[in-house]
Amino acid sequence: MPQNISQRIAEELGVRESQITAAVRLLDEGATVPFIARYRKEATEGLDDSQLRTLEERLGYLRELEDRRQTVIDTIREQGKLTDELAAQIAAADTKTRLEDLYAPYKPKRRTKGQKAIEAGLEPLARTLYEDPTQDPETLAAEYLNPEHEVSDVKAALEGARAILMEEWAEDPELVGELREYAWEHGVLRSAVVEEQRQAGAKFSDYFDYREPIKDIPSHRALALFRGRKEGVLKLDLIVGEEEPENPRAYGPGESHIAARFGIRDSGRAADAWLAEVVRYTWRVKVLTKLETELTTRLRERAEEEAIRVFGGNLHDLLLAAPAGTRPVIGIDPGLRTGCKVAVVDATGKVVDTATIYPHEPKKQWDQSIAALADLAKKHDAALVAIGNGTASRETDRLAVDLLKAHPELGLQKVVVSEAGASVYSASEQASKELPELDVSLRGAVSIARRLQDPLAELVKIDPGSIGVGQYQHDVSQSRLARTLDAVVEDCVNAVGVDANTASAPLLTRVSGLNANLAQRLVEYRNEHGAFRSREDLKAVPRLGDKTFEQAAGFLRIQDGDNPLDASAVHPEAYPVVQRILEDAGRRIDQVLGDSRLLKSLRPEAYTDDRFGVPTVTDILAELDKPGRDPRPEFETASFREGVEKLEDLEPDMILEGVVTNVTNFGAFVDVGVHQDGLVHISQMADRYVSDPREVAKPGAVVKVRVLEVDTERRRIGLSMKMQTEAGEGQPTGKKGKQGPGQDQGKSKGGGKNPKGKAGKEKPQSEPQGALAEAFRRAREDKD
Repeated sequence: MPQNISQRIAEELGVRESQITAAVRLLDEGATVPFIARYRKEATEGLDDSQLRTLEERLGYLRELEDRRQTVIDTIREQGKLTDELAAQIAAADTKTRLEDLYAPYKPKRRTKGQKAIEAGLEPLARTLYEDPTQDPETLAAEYLNPEHEVSDVKAALEGARAILMEEWAEDPELVGELREYAWEHGVLRSAVVEEQRQAGAKFSDYFDYREPIKDIPSHRALALFRGRKEGVLKLDLIVGEEEPENPRAYGPGESHIAARFGIRDSGRAADAWLAEVVRYTWRVKVLTKLETELTTRLRERAEEEAIRVFGGNLHDLLLAAPAGTRPVIGIDPGLRTGCKVAVVDATGKVVDTATIYPHEPKKQWDQSIAALADLAKKHDAALVAIGNGTASRETDRLAVDLLKAHPELGLQKVVVSEAGASVYSASEQASKELPELDVSLRGAVSIARRLQDPLAELVKIDPGSIGVGQYQHDVSQSRLARTLDAVVEDCVNAVGVDANTASAPLLTRVSGLNANLAQRLVEYRNEHGAFRSREDLKAVPRLGDKTFEQAAGFLRIQDGDNPLDASAVHPEAYPVVQRILEDAGRRIDQVLGDSRLLKSLRPEAYTDDRFGVPTVTDILAELDKPGRDPRPEFETASFREGVEKLEDLEPDMILEGVVTNVTNFGAFVDVGVHQDGLVHISQMADRYVSDPREVAKPGAVVKVRVLEVDTERRRIGLSMKMQTEAGEGQPTGKKGKQGPGQDQGKSKGGGKNPKGKAGKEKPQSEPQGALAEAFRRAREDKD
């Protein structure tokens, strides 16, 4: 690896170069990010998974840059045009954009007007007029007529000379770089409606006559503009300087840069007016067109990066949502005319029973449905009822309430579960393999039940794009989105660990070192030979070699196996360290596990060696203290308020419990049980400045909210996580429940402002109404 790459990444991450060099070596050797972050802390001196992901991405970019740099040098050298100065500039280029600027004059291209003019012998005309503006353009041009090359008059000769200078000036790397940054800092992106699409594109009406500094346009707004252009509704253009200057003959800022770069000035000489025309043409025809494309691309890339970041963060939070654990669950996929599909899964997620009940219109078999559910609960000792949050969810939730009232002896607890992606899973090849005997409609109920038991284990079976926690997810680079989301899933799965004896193939596929083929082989071997008794047994799986075992073993758990350490996150390679700890303590492993007093009295330094340092030994002691600990939070549920089942039941200042379903840059959407998510705008998330909504709310979290406004006509609900009203303390009108994240934040003082609104204007957090309308508009654009 070139030395400058490791130095640069180290500077960007604010770490030592030795850390980067070690991490890159491990990555090149085939180690995964989760493995390096968890089990190679000594080598990288503690780089975490987030730093390693950034390192991995930057390494790919910079290596591509180096490859491209060599190609550029080789190409220019072959042309015999590589000077020492140019070679030094190319070597110093730190971005692909700068490198391409330097390469532009030498890049093979189709014959241009300038090249044709040079072939027609017009280059001396261009050089003379540029170097000696005292020459009269028309008089001089008459000497360069060449009918054989379509230069039959003075006008054609001067146009050819102009083309030569325009192309030369427009490819000047220093000028282009300077203008690019000026246009980014001072340019304004303008959008206008395509008149023929005004009615059909009404959802983009806010952008029919819109402009904003390009560098200030937030992600969601940029993606809306690009979607409008893609659909043929909007026209976009970049404005740099005055649209209609008072003096049309005066240079604009872009033209001024060009004129200054090449020493063009009006001194009353014969060719000055012609040269001024060349400057204007260079800017308007060549440079501005190029910059408009490049800067809108930069805006799109920045917007996509932010949208992908938000999606990845939401997916991370959803995957690491609290699991209900190993308890039998009744899953209900609500429906009206076709009935509610019911599936019962045991503590391991195995389907043990199914049914279809018809409590709603048109059959209205309410009592029979309660009886059927009670019988299933008794028969299978069910502990939870999971209800999908789609159509007929609240009606089915009320059925569950009556079930609990009628049969308190069952000790059931009901939970409304997001069913996003359940229908996708039901029709998938994976569902057909897992549940071949079940109808597609019943598979959804199984998925709903299982995702309550373990959201991570079930959601990994679904394409992340179908889970619905992103914004403008279809407008971003799908390959980059997929890479990011795959990394998120991989990090989450390995952070929790996987039971090698119960995990599905899709879940095992995400384990460090494994792939779909190996995961399937592991499942097949398990099915044929029975449960693994130890991690060592994993080596018997066909094609699971030593390198794969090294990468995967620490994340694969063997519960109730021969060695208690196999159920922990301690890697088998570190078992000798544990053995030294046991010998020193004079105890067996079962006597040490969970003995916090003993383990906290031990000094990690006493058990280090040439291979395992203090970081690893510290992790081992923590794992022995709480073996197999789950990093996910404790399971809790939201209690939807009785009597509030539809939008019309809501009233301002109602205090409700709900579940966060999605988080965007402008706020969080919360399901309060009325078939329409409400929006908590970022200004209403806490009594303090909030820069990122995910600081306060995460998908799947239970939160308490206050109703701000209800628009039944447009199906909009404005919510607040601040319990204070303008007049004073809001009066809770619902049953108290567990407090969700962010609810204790209201005690912190200070207002602050969030950047919102057109042209980067700020709106106070104490004035939510306009901001809410703006946020609902963004949400509508995304949905549409």
